[in-house]
Amino acid sequence: MTRTGALEVAVVVGNPKPKSRTLDAATYVATELSGQAPELVVDLADLGAAILDWKDETVAGLVAAVGSADLVVFASPTYKGTYTGLLKLFLDRFATDGLRGVAVPLMLGAGPGHALAPELSLRPVLTEIGGVVATKGLYVVDSAYDDPAAYAHWLEISKPAVTALLGSRTGGSA
Repeated sequence: MTRTGALEVAVVVGNPKPKSRTLDAATYVATELSGQAPELVVDLADLGAAILDWKDETVAGLVAAVGSADLVVFASPTYKGTYTGLLKLFLDRFATDGLRGVAVPLMLGAGPGHALAPELSLRPVLTEIGGVVATKGLYVVDSAYDDPAAYAHWLEISKPAVTALLGSRTGGSA
């Protein structure tokens, strides 16, 4: 279903450390892809024990808001070759059709040895919950998280596909 209106952009960060480099990286990617800062930023570290309470209304509201966004960047540091348990707890809340927009898997890691982690671990769960993952996942070495050059090649390849999909959701160009 196409709707006319503003693009809804969100970021979900599964780093256990609040206000992390992962958050900065995800916000950068979301802004570069959409041309605007994300309206919704979910830094899961801020939720504390509420993330464990399946009856928590705040977490349920965040799941609903993320699920309806046009573009969501899901970001995590790489722990043991995969995304964090904190992000897993949040993603487990989504039904198989709970994510209705374009999803971008982004992971940061200490070195290139886990460069396939976004593709092998995060991408499958994002598609399982209904997200449209239009491009390959993005892996950034965390020492370069604040260097635009670390994202440039991926953005050059990925932005046209993401922009086209976002335009089809909003009835115009993203």
